[in-house]
Amino acid sequence: MTTLLINQPNFDGHVTPTGHPERADRIRAVDDALAKSRFDALLRRPAPSGDLTLAELVHSTKYMSILRDARPAEGIGQIDGDTFISSTSLDTVSTALGGALAALDAVLLGEADNAFCAIRPPGHHAEFDSPMGFCLVNTIAIVAREAQRKYGAERVAIVDFDVHHGNGTQDIFKSDPSVFYASSHQMPLYPGSGKPSETGVGNITNAPLDPDTDGEAMREAYIGRIFPALVNFSPDLILISAGFDAHERDPLAQLNWTTQDFGWLTGKLMDVAERHCGNRIVSLLEGGYDLKGLAGGVSHHVAMLMDGAIGRLEE
Repeated sequence: MTTLLINQPNFDGHVTPTGHPERADRIRAVDDALAKSRFDALLRRPAPSGDLTLAELVHSTKYMSILRDARPAEGIGQIDGDTFISSTSLDTVSTALGGALAALDAVLLGEADNAFCAIRPPGHHAEFDSPMGFCLVNTIAIVAREAQRKYGAERVAIVDFDVHHGNGTQDIFKSDPSVFYASSHQMPLYPGSGKPSETGVGNITNAPLDPDTDGEAMREAYIGRIFPALVNFSPDLILISAGFDAHERDPLAQLNWTTQDFGWLTGKLMDVAERHCGNRIVSLLEGGYDLKGLAGGVSHHVAMLMDGAIGRLEE
């Protein structure tokens, strides 16, 4: 496998208040973890600036105006109770998008089998007309639309293993049978969506997990519910909303996944990608707020993308 790692040069341009869980140190922790010799074989590229007008592929025409109006000339502005925007946040959002689209290009043009994008801020809570939940622009939704618009992908699957339900991604695609969305997430938990009964037009599969459950419950949910629906969809491309806040150390939730659980799940998604879409996977970082848990989860995720082996990883 050739795995592309996209790094974000200006990840610290999106400034959040002191003590906020979604902070620049998250990317530093990921970068440090992936700088180890275990990952020397990664193909590495910096994220270029992206075209934020592409947000109109998945958001309302007024959406970027909402963000620009909320952006302060200096310092930090507040959009809602936990979502902030600083004077340089949109530059950071632009490179997050540019990096994700560069990963899409590399995978669909055959330069890499799969890719992981170490980018921030996350995006899966951003709805059609509303930023929320630390998220400003729904990056993975734009990538899905670009795969269709630019490359003619007919069936794009998004699998979201962040501990919080990706209400924004579901909101954007709930009426579109050409995009499959599946999510495992803790329930009850923010944002409150993601019930099994939320099925869109047959393209949405939600597998809520009870608080304090572990990787065994996750495996049952994927084997029994998500993988059969994903295989039935037979995607041309798999996109992953890779949140690592289901880790047992994470302060924002109460699931008890280990680092090995993220490796297991990645391997199973690779099996589906091998059978249905020529190994094509593009993974985007979403949540994960304990730095050690985040680094460990990302390490197992990326190692599995590289070669399906996690035995040489340090815990």
